[in-house]
Amino acid sequence: MARDRGDVERGGGAEAHRGERALCREDFCEDWIAEITARAARLGNYPMLSPEERETSRQSFLATIPPGTDTWIFGYGSLMWNPAIHVAETRPGIVHGYHRWFSLTMMMGRGSPECPGLMLVLDRGGSCRGLVHRIAADAVDSELRILWMREMLGGAYRPRWVTVRTKAGALRAITFVANRFHPRYCGKLPDDAVVDRIARAAGTLGTNRYYLFKLVEHLDSLGIADGPMHELARRVREKAGEAAAD
Repeated sequence: MARDRGDVERGGGAEAHRGERALCREDFCEDWIAEITARAARLGNYPMLSPEERETSRQSFLATIPPGTDTWIFGYGSLMWNPAIHVAETRPGIVHGYHRWFSLTMMMGRGSPECPGLMLVLDRGGSCRGLVHRIAADAVDSELRILWMREMLGGAYRPRWVTVRTKAGALRAITFVANRFHPRYCGKLPDDAVVDRIARAAGTLGTNRYYLFKLVEHLDSLGIADGPMHELARRVREKAGEAAAD
């Protein structure tokens, strides 16, 4: 994009911030990738996939999709509320064997080198409720290109086929899980450290905590009114209030 991109969406209410930015599909382009790659090089220890590596990964998934068939994408974070791809249908669903948590260091977008934030990942163990989006067969190639630009810039995620259980039956879907061998992967940090980082971090896209609050809002819409993300959001609000009062 011409401006920095990340998991962002405009929202309202008391938790909205003037500096929050929204994604759109037009943002994802080769010029933006070149810009982000240059910034990552200046940061150091912030690896990026080459265009060839990213395309090889994408093609490996395209090769497993029978021609003329639709493809499903499982979203557990911003892909739920702001997919930035052309979606033909959306259903609530649950994936077993993975859970969501903030386990990836972020020094661009919603964090900075001086005050790194944390990005959401899908990690091993437990289960995760989210939304599964259907991409029409004639749009699979173009929409996976957008997805790979969005999710596969630095190799911090790995694309995986997972089974998503929905009320209408089980679906096979692509999702993006944590790459536990990536230098930005920090695993299960102490809860206090997660709270502190999300409460304080901000970057060119806005605040780290806004992403968390947006996530909780959409979990509520799925009927998840109490869970780990809600407790984290409560503690982050308290911490952010303390920081503002300092």
